[in-house]
Amino acid sequence: MFRWILLALIVVPVLEITGLVAIGNWIGPLPTVVLVLATGLLGAYLARQQGWQTWRLLQIQLRNGEMPGETLLDGLCILMGGVCLVIPGFFSDVIGIFLLTPYTRGIARLWLKRWLLKKFNSRLHWSYRR
Repeated sequence: MFRWILLALIVVPVLEITGLVAIGNWIGPLPTVVLVLATGLLGAYLARQQGWQTWRLLQIQLRNGEMPGETLLDGLCILMGGVCLVIPGFFSDVIGIFLLTPYTRGIARLWLKRWLLKKFNSRLHWSYRR
């Protein structure tokens, strides 16, 4: 896991800088800066709006005694999408928009759920072998 994090800390900034330079050469430096600021503001707005909606849904589900698993995963996707849109760069913006759009967030939530179940089952299986 540490290797993946280290690799991401090296590769992601390089991709973001390369993307910013390429877009800057294509549309110019001022429009690039404006675009980066606009996506940051849009990300903050969308994350706040959808985050509050998810928070209210979570409270309703807890009040009704329901398990809020899907809602918690939605909240995690919204948080990560907002962070990705606030980070300067265009590749992270694509990921952020993917996580903040309700339809595609459902796809990300499904991937995340499968990954968590796989991790949980492998840990559970490992603990039974001991």
